[in-house]
Amino acid sequence: MKTIYDIQQLLKRFGTIIYVGDRLSDLELMEGELRELYVSKLIEQKEFHSALLLLRSEMEREKHKQDR
Repeated sequence: MKTIYDIQQLLKRFGTIIYVGDRLSDLELMEGELRELYVSKLIEQKEFHSALLLLRSEMEREKHKQDR
């Protein structure tokens, strides 16, 4: 996983498309969906952790952007 787009494509493989119009909310929902996939053993630990790291990094960037 290198981009948020990669995460979106992963979620799309399982029939999940997330778009609510607020970038931070989208990222938080993606994290929840990833957790569900991991707990359900539909994705591997490595995939989950790399996606989670990417999401958290992007969330921090968005929060910082909103604080300005």
